[in-house]
Order: sequence, then C-alpha cells, then structure tokens
Amino acid sequence: MNARSEGPLVSIEGLGKTFPTSAGDVQALSDVTFNIERGSLIGLVGESGSGKTTLGRCLLRLVEPTAGRVVFDGTDITALDQRGLKAMRKRMQIIFQDPFSSLNPRMRIRQIVGEALVAHGIGRNRRERDDIVAGLLEEVGLSADHMGRFPHEFSGGQRQRIGIARALAVEPEFIIADESVSALDVSVQAQILNLLQDLRDRRGLTILFIAHDLSVVEYLCDEMVVLYLGRVAETGPSDDVYRLPGHPYTRALLSAIPTIDPEGRQARQILAGDIPSPLSPPSGCVFRTRCPHAIDACAEKVPEPHSISSRHHAACLRLGEI
Repeated sequence: MNARSEGPLVSIEGLGKTFPTSAGDVQALSDVTFNIERGSLIGLVGESGSGKTTLGRCLLRLVEPTAGRVVFDGTDITALDQRGLKAMRKRMQIIFQDPFSSLNPRMRIRQIVGEALVAHGIGRNRRERDDIVAGLLEEVGLSADHMGRFPHEFSGGQRQRIGIARALAVEPEFIIADESVSALDVSVQAQILNLLQDLRDRRGLTILFIAHDLSVVEYLCDEMVVLYLGRVAETGPSDDVYRLPGHPYTRALLSAIPTIDPEGRQARQILAGDIPSPLSPPSGCVFRTRCPHAIDACAEKVPEPHSISSRHHAACLRLGEI
C-alpha cells in the first residue's frame, strides 16, 4: 500500500495536446487545469469531439501531452522515463469503452485478466495468479469457472465486467472509465454503474468517469468537469452544477436530459450549428460561435475560470449577467 500524500491525487496543470495532420495542427486540448481529489468519482462530460478521450489517455500517458503537467500523488508523470512510468502504471488503469474490441478474442479470460500480473511480477506462479484472477472475477460479479472461456462466450455486460477485473488486477488507486457503459443496454448500464460505485467505496478508488450522457453522471458522480472543444467550461460538485449551471454550454447540455418532470428541468436549449473544427477553433471563447449570449468581447479574450462558489467555477466572460 502506498503512503498517502496531502492534496489531490491527480493535478492537471495547463495540459495541452496537438496532433499534427496533413491539413494542419489539430488542437485537441488547450490549457486544461483541474484537480481530482482522492476517493472522488468525477464525471468528465462534453459532446463528441470535445477531447474527453484524449484527455483521459494523456493522464495515463497512453497519448503524450504536448504542454502542461500531470501530477499524480506528488509525482510529475509527464517527466517520467519508461521504467518510472511502468511502475506508476500499477497505480493507474483504464476501462475501455467497447467491451467487444478491448478484449483479445484469442486469449482466455485467465490470460486477459492475469496479463498485468505477469507484467508486474505479481504472484509467484500460475496457481497464485489463477487464485488472484478467480477472486477478481468473483468481485465483479462473475464466476471463477469463467477463467477458461474466451471473450465471445460472454455478453457485452459480462465482457465489461472482465475489463473491470483486468483494470483491478494490479490494485490501482486511480481508474479512468472511458465511456464504459455507452455500448451497453440501459438495464446493464445500471448494473455496471452500481458495480463501479461499490468498488470505489470498498477499495477506496478514485475514478474519472468519461461520458456524454449527463443523466448517468448525475446518478453516479459527485464531481464533474465540462469540456468543450478541448477547454474546460465548468467544474464543480455535481449537485451544484446541476442545480445552478454557470456556463451556457453546461445549461444546454443539462436541458437536453430526458425527464418525467418537465417543470423540474429548465426549458430545452438547442445549440446552433455543430462543434467547430479543432483545426481552426474560434478566437477568444471557443463556445462563442454557438452561444446565444455572445458579445464582441467574447471573440477577443479567452475566459478565465470565475468562482460561483468555493468549489464551483465556470469559464465565461458573462458569468452572473446571463
């Protein structure tokens, strides 16, 4: 067990990511800054193309950031060499979006879940590793008897449970769940969400839950970060953000959540147009081309985060006016 330091488990400081293409540089992330507190279950939301998956992979250095830092428990992981990064990866893992393509169809479940045990030298022999795998499968709601089967013998929900067991194998402290229920039926989604919540509570995990479905985030997460075109629009406790969204983009997203109580949610706000191309993002506030409240100043200045409360912030020049 790693000794706990003070402060947040993960600090993202001015993180940027640019992808060079034949058409020009794609600015996928720009000056992303926020903290992930220990033991929190934080939702990262935004439309497709907002940079959510890129951000998640940059945090684990599956994709290399081009600017800024990621500090994990006091260590700048963006400065680690490959040996240091391998050791750090025991403490941080990912659950992928697609339970069908994320598992090797040629490997048995014993190998899939136990692969990380071998890579990190956990377990003295196959019998010990099999015991660990059996325990992990049972912890996520499967049977130890499933170890000898192949992925095609399982349903989508069962495969995602296998993916979760694989992520837990090295006993990480931090897990990124990248759209981990979006490919599942609604009833199965609820089971996986309850499992993640239970694992967080039982193991003391810190989880970054990437999603586009805000109703799922409302149900699961105690903190949230709203991302738009690679920039942070709003951060704060989920209850505060849902009750009093500060950014016009957040309001539009929240207004689109289906509800059986139409009077309990604000009127639907339809955003004009599509999310702009990251090849040529708008100047100033990147949301201004779709914002019904934009003024000339929005084209001239990138908005800084402003406080709505001590833990609730929104990056809008007109915060408090609209």
